[in-house]
Amino acid sequence: MRPKVGVGVLIYKDDKVLLGLRKNSHGSGTWHPPGGHLEFGESVEETAIRETLEETGLNIKTLKRGPWTNDIFMEENKHYITVYMVATEFEGQPEVKEPEKCECWQWFDKDNLPSPLFLPLQNFLKQNKI
Repeated sequence: MRPKVGVGVLIYKDDKVLLGLRKNSHGSGTWHPPGGHLEFGESVEETAIRETLEETGLNIKTLKRGPWTNDIFMEENKHYITVYMVATEFEGQPEVKEPEKCECWQWFDKDNLPSPLFLPLQNFLKQNKI
C-alpha cells in the first residue's frame, strides 16, 4: 500500500495556533490543525484552503509552504506524508463545520499546546518550533 498525502494548515493569530479535537477517525481524541487529503488534480494550496473552509468556516487569505512530515500510524496500518501550510491572514471565526469529525476548535498559545497531539503534529514538533 502506498502512502497518502495529507495537508495540515497551521493557522496563527496573536501568537496562538488553531487546533481541533479529532473524533471518529484515526487519531481520535488528539489535537490537530485543520487539514485533510490531497485530492487528485489539486495543489497543496487548494487543499489547504478547501479543507480549512470545510472544517472551520475560515477563509484563508494568504498561505506559505511549511515543512513536511513522514507519519506512520502503526496501529491503523496507515502511512502519510503530511505537507504543512502556514496561514496568518484569514476571514471569519472558527466554528465546528464537521461535528462528526471534530469536537471543537480552540486557539492555543504556541508554548502551551494541549495533549495529546495528533501524530503528524508530534512529528512536526520534533523537527520544528510551532
